[in-house]
Amino acid sequence: MDLTLFGAILVGAGCLALGYYIGSRQPGIVFASARFRAPIDKKKNKTKESLDIENLADILEDFKLVLIVRNDLKMGKGKIAAQCSHATVGLYKKLLHRAPKALNRWEMCAQPKVVVKIDNEEDMLVLQERAKSLKLPTHITIDAGRTQIAPNSRTVMAILGPVEVVDDVTGGLKLF
Repeated sequence: MDLTLFGAILVGAGCLALGYYIGSRQPGIVFASARFRAPIDKKKNKTKESLDIENLADILEDFKLVLIVRNDLKMGKGKIAAQCSHATVGLYKKLLHRAPKALNRWEMCAQPKVVVKIDNEEDMLVLQERAKSLKLPTHITIDAGRTQIAPNSRTVMAILGPVEVVDDVTGGLKLF
C-alpha cells in the first residue's frame, strides 16, 4: 500500500474517532447527518398534526417540488433565485416535523425541482386552493419590498408531493 494513502487512512480514522468521542461527551450537539433526530419542541408540535401527504409517502414513490413564479412582477434573475430559495426553505421547514416521510421520499428521488411561471397573484391563489383541495402542502413567499418589488408581494409558491398529484395542479403551466 502506498505510504501516502496509508497516512490518509490513519488521519481519517483518527478524525472519525475524535468526532465520535466529542459527540458522545456532548449530547446536546446535533450534527448535520442527525438533523432529523433533533429534539422536537413538544409544546409546538401538540397543535400541529401530521399532514395527509405523509400517507402518500408510504404508497407513492416519485415526489417533486414545483416552484411557481409570478411573471407579472418582472423580477430579475437573482431576485427570482432568492425568492425560489425562500419558498423552498419555507415549505421544507413546514414539513420537517409534520411530514418527514414526505420529505424523505422527495430526498430519495434526488430532490427534483421544477420552476414554472404564472401570470398573476390571483391565478397563484387559485392554484393554491386547488393544491389544498388535493391535500398538497404549499408555501407562498411574501417579499419585504426592500429592493425590486412592492412590500408584501406574493412572489413564489412552492408545492411538494407525488408527481402525478402535483402535475394535476401545475401541469398546465409553462417552464420558467
